[in-house]
Amino acid sequence: MTGVDAVIFDYGGVLTGPVGESIAAWLERDAIDPESFSRTLKAWLSRSAPQGTPIHRLETGELSTEEFDVLLAAELVGANGKPVASDGLLGSLFAEMRPDPAMFELVEDIKATGVRVALLSNSWGNTYPRERISALFDPVVISGEVGMRKPNADIFDHTLELLAVEPDSTVFVDDAAPNIEGATLAGLHALLHTDPQTTRRELTRFVPGLRADVPSQKETT
Repeated sequence: MTGVDAVIFDYGGVLTGPVGESIAAWLERDAIDPESFSRTLKAWLSRSAPQGTPIHRLETGELSTEEFDVLLAAELVGANGKPVASDGLLGSLFAEMRPDPAMFELVEDIKATGVRVALLSNSWGNTYPRERISALFDPVVISGEVGMRKPNADIFDHTLELLAVEPDSTVFVDDAAPNIEGATLAGLHALLHTDPQTTRRELTRFVPGLRADVPSQKETT
């Protein structure tokens, strides 16, 4: 196929290591019953969840992290049956999430071909390496800052408008299936991220000149 004009990337779970690994470490470290978290996540974020759940309101900036921490703590159960403290709950949840060097290298390689790169992220109040992403992506769209959230069409339309590109000339990369479906409905090409190498290989179909494999140390010396 002909090349696209832009690639839009999610942040957590795409440009970082898997969010699930950070959550698992948090549950163990803070002695939280995993079932209580799974139950809450399903009630607040599943496809069948009603509109306006605490997660939805957190992602659109209607709830502060402190307000959300209190609501989440009330739903959780400590592994010892005791209440869970709300202070710094989200910060602890994301404490193990780190940028993935292979994905940042992929973004740089795409940008070097002349294809534009943008960031589109649903924020849970987690911090972003703003200086780094602002230097690499244009635009940077954070849900809590624009009052919209994936997978709703309005945030895709907003990002496309900032890029001044058409949906069918844009690829969206995310690790969450509902967001992939939302992007597809909005007319974008969409790729479900599983690992850096697979995503790189898939993007070569859309970005002419992008290498399918990262050069080995031997090749670069």
